[in-house]
Amino acid sequence: MMEYGFWETEVEARFEAGGIRILSFTWQGTRLPVVSSGRSWTNEAGSHHLVMAPGDAVFELCLSPAGDWHILRASPIGRLV
Repeated sequence: MMEYGFWETEVEARFEAGGIRILSFTWQGTRLPVVSSGRSWTNEAGSHHLVMAPGDAVFELCLSPAGDWHILRASPIGRLV
């Protein structure tokens, strides 16, 4: 089951010619590495990115037009290993 919200996060990312490659992000005070990236899309809210952290935890990260990063969806913390 996913949690839905609007949580501020710090993101380490590389902006490359092919798009944004997210390396890590902060969730509930813990820096999580990105082990794989899924699809990404853009809408009026910003640039959305599905990423997987250790323990198969899935997150939707969003870079707003103002340049702020937020987590919009997150796997429950109990799934993190």
